[in-house]
Amino acid sequence: MDARDQRVFDAVRDLFATQGMQISMDSVAQQAGCSKQTLYSRYGSKQELLRRVMQRHVSRATASLHSLDEGDLRGSLLQFATDYLEHSNQPHVIQARRLIAADSGQFPQEARALYRDGAGALLIHVAEWIDTRCARGQLRHDDPHFMAELLLSMLIGLDVEKQRFHTPHRTDAAVRRRWAEFSVDSFLRAFATPEAAPDPSSNQHRSFS
Repeated sequence: MDARDQRVFDAVRDLFATQGMQISMDSVAQQAGCSKQTLYSRYGSKQELLRRVMQRHVSRATASLHSLDEGDLRGSLLQFATDYLEHSNQPHVIQARRLIAADSGQFPQEARALYRDGAGALLIHVAEWIDTRCARGQLRHDDPHFMAELLLSMLIGLDVEKQRFHTPHRTDAAVRRRWAEFSVDSFLRAFATPEAAPDPSSNQHRSFS
C-alpha cells in the first residue's frame, strides 16, 4: 500500500467515526485531498474501497498471529489478543461502531457487507490459523470456526455493550492486558494439547473490576 492508499484509508477510518454508514465518496475525496474521479479510477466503487479498507484492517489485526515463533502458541495468541483489545478500545473505533449500529437498519445491505469484510473475515482468518495449529498437534481437533468465535467472544467480553451505553470498561491498558491473559489462558485450558498447555503458574487469579 502506497502513500495515496494510506491517505484514503485514513480518511475512511476518520469518516466512519463522524458519518457512520452515510460516508460518501465526496467526503472521502475531500478528507483525503484528492478528486472523486481519482477514487473511482483507483478503487472502482465505494463498496470496493470499503472492502479494501476492511481487508487492510483484518490483515493488520491478524499479523501478530504469525509474527512469533510457531512453537510459541500462548505468545502468539496473547499478542493477537492484546492488539485486538487495544484496537477495539480506540476512541474512533468505539464511535464508528456506535454510528454504524445506528445506521444499519437504514443501510442493511451495506452493513452486511461491512460485517462480511470485517468481523466475518477476521473470524475466518483466525479459524484458519487455529486449524493449522490443530494440524500441528498444538490444539485439540474440534470445529475451528466455533473455536475462533469463542476466542473472539472471550476477548471482547462486554466491552461493546458497555461502550454502547457510555459505561467505562477496561479503559486502562494494564487491565486490558490482564484480561487478554485470562482469556487466552482460559482458551488454552479448554483446547491446548498437553504438550502445548501453558504453565499453570501463569494462570493466577486476577481482578478485572
